[in-house]
Amino acid sequence: MILNLFYEDKDDRWFPGDRHLRRTARRILFGKPRMSGQQRVFLNLCAGLDRLGIRYRVNDYRYIRKHPEELACIIGRTFLLDKIKWKNPILLGVAVYNHPLDDPDLFDRLPVKKILVPGPWYADMYRPYWPDTEVWPVGIETDLWTPTPAEHKTVDVLLYDKIHWDREHSEPDLLEPIRAQLRREGRSFTEIRYGSYKEEDYQAALARSRSMIFLCQHESQGIAYQQALSCGVPVFAWDPGGPWKDPDYFPHRVRFEPVSSVPYWDARCGMKFEDMAAFRAGWPEFWARSRGSSLAGDFDPRGYVLDNLTLEQRARQYYEFALDIMQDHEG
Repeated sequence: MILNLFYEDKDDRWFPGDRHLRRTARRILFGKPRMSGQQRVFLNLCAGLDRLGIRYRVNDYRYIRKHPEELACIIGRTFLLDKIKWKNPILLGVAVYNHPLDDPDLFDRLPVKKILVPGPWYADMYRPYWPDTEVWPVGIETDLWTPTPAEHKTVDVLLYDKIHWDREHSEPDLLEPIRAQLRREGRSFTEIRYGSYKEEDYQAALARSRSMIFLCQHESQGIAYQQALSCGVPVFAWDPGGPWKDPDYFPHRVRFEPVSSVPYWDARCGMKFEDMAAFRAGWPEFWARSRGSSLAGDFDPRGYVLDNLTLEQRARQYYEFALDIMQDHEG
């Protein structure tokens, strides 16, 4: 089966085709655009399908209109759902809606057969509204995100800042105390903040770093920390749990918990902490083990990714979802 993939990151705003002009203008004004998370999902899926030899078309609307019996795999933004009058069975996701409340009549309005979301807690949040929800994380390009020799490591800690909500409290209560502790111990560290870097900058920072502290309230998948794991960099992750705190939904529209900042994880990846007290208690052990001490159970972050999150593994799972839908549709 040849997959029919549909992905577009930007919609026309003022007139047909103006998204291309806007993209050119942004490139002239601001330089090469940063990779969006959704674009990375699409590119990594295609790379995985290529490695498996699975064929696909991209954005072939003319073909899909002529073959309403074939599956449409819509990966891009919600505006694609209104781009044509869909008659095809649809595999939708992974990053289309923040929450089912954004389109409660979706399954009645369109021939959607299955929704894909990036992580397990996100699926638990969706299923009471959309039971036909499945978990699908995209794969990590392990040939690109690779370990560097220990002698090339010049920085003790990469501090990854992806604090979204309630930053006015999290910065003084968490981020600043962590910085202060690292300075007191004489640990060298560098910082990178989500949304303000290009992938090649992050890759270079990981190549220099012996460990990473990951600060994020929750992640649907967490491609960035998984890229660090693929590079062999152990992660000390802030995982406070609790409710999904997106202010567009919480607490007035949606109350769901627990969430996680590291939904794909086992003991090989590193360690987790809930708050500053837990950071202080766990940091000495994490730092010792991240340096490859003789403590039992030293980390193997890349091993976790190779076992669970390669391009081939995740692309094969996506293809199997597509096959299942078509078998049910034809049966």
